[in-house]
Amino acid sequence: MLPVIYSDEFLDHKTGNYHPENPERLKAIVNALKKATFAEKIAWRSPTPTPEKPSLMSLLVQAHTPNYIKKLWQIASSGGGYLDGDTPVSPRSYDVALLAVSAWLDGVDAVLATANPAFVLARPPGHHAESDAGMGFCLFSNAAIAAFYALEQAGINRVAILDWDVHHGNGTQAIVETNPQIAYCSLHQYPCYPGTGKATECGFHNNVLNLPVPPGSDISVYQPLWENKVVPFLANFQPDLLIVSAGYDANADDPLASINLQPQDYALFTDYCLGITRKIIFGLEGGYDFSTLSQSVLATIERCLL
Repeated sequence: MLPVIYSDEFLDHKTGNYHPENPERLKAIVNALKKATFAEKIAWRSPTPTPEKPSLMSLLVQAHTPNYIKKLWQIASSGGGYLDGDTPVSPRSYDVALLAVSAWLDGVDAVLATANPAFVLARPPGHHAESDAGMGFCLFSNAAIAAFYALEQAGINRVAILDWDVHHGNGTQAIVETNPQIAYCSLHQYPCYPGTGKATECGFHNNVLNLPVPPGSDISVYQPLWENKVVPFLANFQPDLLIVSAGYDANADDPLASINLQPQDYALFTDYCLGITRKIIFGLEGGYDFSTLSQSVLATIERCLL
């Protein structure tokens, strides 16, 4: 059985008509998972309600400034607005973003309890959210906060974050790169939004590996990078836990980028990760073509069930 942490409340972060990061993304994935040949092997779990996570706010302020957290709450409480031109906030967005963080923390707990993978099917995404600003559809830095939480658990001394979203996780990197107990690795299209993630960015402890790839790249470009760069970097770090910022917008059919991966390529990526450790949290980031998004999530989960 593989835990999938999900709540219909994640649909209550409303982004408006025609916004690519919309509730229909999760509906498409849930429908595909319930029809999958391995559907009976999925253990659906609801995230822990935020009032029952007393450590959540203390973790939140490790990643974000109190002023930013207050600003996000105020915008939501006043009926909604925008953090930037791409990042809307609806009346329930603050609460939903907190619940998404809780879901990622539950993912940590699930993986550490079983030493096997879990998938966090939550939104809003997080890897662009910086300490003092939400941006790029992202409100709170879910992966970074999950890493901080994991390091507070017994037996966890090193956490690696792998970001295979087509966009560089500028927020995640900025928040964790000063921590020698956290490694961050990203494969992403370059040039592309947000313009960060150059290969020369190595973190404060050589704990960052950025692998920019040019538009038009496909698996023939990615596979050597995985085998010669990603796997050695992560394996040498010897993480006690691997957190994957699982964005699926590098698919050829995705409207927001120009990488030519196919859904089955994510099965290969998952195999590489499982070869490093089975203690993996996969947490949803981007992916905006519903069909290839759903197929890619299925490919990831199916490999974890083998």
